[in-house]
Parts: sequence; C-alpha cells; structure tokens
Amino acid sequence: MTYQRGLHDLGTGCFAWLQPGGSWGWSNAGLVVDGEATLLVDTLFDLPLTAEMLAAMRAAVPSAARIDTLVNTHANGDHCFGNELVGGAVIVASEACAKEMGEVPPDVLAQLVANADALGPVAAAFVRRAFGPFQFKGITLTPPTETFTGESVRQVGAKEVHLIEVGPAHTRGDVIVYVPSDRTVFTGDIVFANAHPVIWAGPVANWVRACDLILSMEIETVVPGHGPVCGLEAVTALRAYLVHLVAEAERCLAAGLSREEAARTVALDDFAAWGDAERIAVNMAALYRELGDPSPPANPIELFTLMAQLERDRR
Repeated sequence: MTYQRGLHDLGTGCFAWLQPGGSWGWSNAGLVVDGEATLLVDTLFDLPLTAEMLAAMRAAVPSAARIDTLVNTHANGDHCFGNELVGGAVIVASEACAKEMGEVPPDVLAQLVANADALGPVAAAFVRRAFGPFQFKGITLTPPTETFTGESVRQVGAKEVHLIEVGPAHTRGDVIVYVPSDRTVFTGDIVFANAHPVIWAGPVANWVRACDLILSMEIETVVPGHGPVCGLEAVTALRAYLVHLVAEAERCLAAGLSREEAARTVALDDFAAWGDAERIAVNMAALYRELGDPSPPANPIELFTLMAQLERDRR
C-alpha cells in the first residue's frame, strides 16, 4: 500500500486514515465496518483534520454517517482532540487513558506555540514545526463515556473487536484494537513505523510485552499510530529498537554519563535512518528514570529544548 494521505480500504471492512509523514501530530486513525455497524479508532489533532477525515469516511462508507463507537487508543491529543465531532458515539478508552486525557488540554498546546519565543530560537523553531500546523483553539476536550481495564470485546455487526490494554508504555493507558476476523490490528502509538517512538510513561518492559503480544496474533495488517500501513516486520523492528535502547541506557549510565550526554552519544545503529531521532532525549530520560538515576526528573521544557538541539545538530 502506498503511503499517501487519506482513506485506504484494507479490503476486509477495515479502513486506515493516513497522514504522511507521520511526525509530531500527524497520526493515523482507523474504521471498522460490518453492515450498518461502525467503530472508529481515534480522532485527530484538531477539528479541521478530524472533520476532513470523517467526511471522507462518510463518502466511502455510507454507514459511517453515524459512528456507533469511538475508541481512543491513548490520551495524546493527536488521537483524541477531535472527539467532539463524533456526536452520538459511545467513546471508549482504558480507565488509565481517561484519567490522563485532561492533563495536556488543547489550550496548553495553543499557549506553547503562542509563547514559543520564550524557549529560545532553537527550541521555538522546533515547537512551531511540531505543533504550529494545528489549530488548538476552539477545541472542547471530549472525554470517554465508557472505560475498561484489561480487555473489552465489542461487537461491530458480526465482527468481534478486541480492545486490549497494554499500557502503561507509550502513555499510561495504551490500548490496541484487534479485529481477529480481518487479521488486522490498530496499534495506536504502540507502533511507530519507520520512526523513533517516544516513551512518555514506560516501563519499557511493558512495551516489549505489547510487541510480543501483537507478534503472537494472527495478523496480516498493522495500522500504526504513525507511519505507513505495514506488517509484523515493523513490530519486530520496534521491539529490537526498544531492547537496543535499554542496553544503551544501561551502558551509558554505568559509564557515568548524564541522561543528556547519553542522548547525545547513544549508538542508534540499525535505527539511525528512522525519523524523529531527537526523541532519543525523552527516551533516555525515561530509561534513566527506570534504571534508578538519582537526578531530578526532566521537565517538559528541558526535554523539548534538548530535542530541538539534537534535531539541529543532526541536520
């Protein structure tokens, strides 16, 4: 399947909405259809993007004029800020996702972009590239109406759709959406295809277990949270990345390097060509925290500043 913007028919009653190139904020979503029944996997980062996606789905699938169920795979805004446009749907998420969803509301990101100059020129340019294309003003944060822990099985027509909580990992409440009859999984940000993931929560061991779970399923099609539609090879590669990163963090910490020094010197090896390599700053901070580094936790401004510097230095 070509990695082009828009709605892609996966050929089984599942659809993927893709937003190349998949970097900050440019997330994917999905639709599961059987007869008149519909389930939407995630909304997008702002209302215009979500409205465009819903219009394309309704044009391609008449039953999508009414979305029965919306699943938010996690609390990051690029997967839930468009919720208010799916009126009448039952909105489902993990209990942990629902608790986390209001922590970074749209207004905070709007203010971050508006006041970016206070971060200095390098970080300001990075923030504007990452978040400037999106319209955060006027969004009404719309939380889940139903929550679950563990696993929830939903019926979409004759199809069973398994909502499986695998977090905390990327965030505190990650969920994957598995459609066994279609051999398809919508992973949310448990899978970034061809790009560095970002470890906001951890532990990384949970993320590795989530990869193992996906790899154990009878899957032909993986719709990642960011990046092109792929197969299980992308999950295998992501798992290898996480294992490699843990080993690198252990090596750097044992050598007495700070988390910033580790982010600047970590060996990326087979993953050097992946996009968004600046996220290594967040990932090393998360791993150092897991490994017991006594330094005070990194704050978001510190992390975004370091990511901006790393992005500049690697151009």
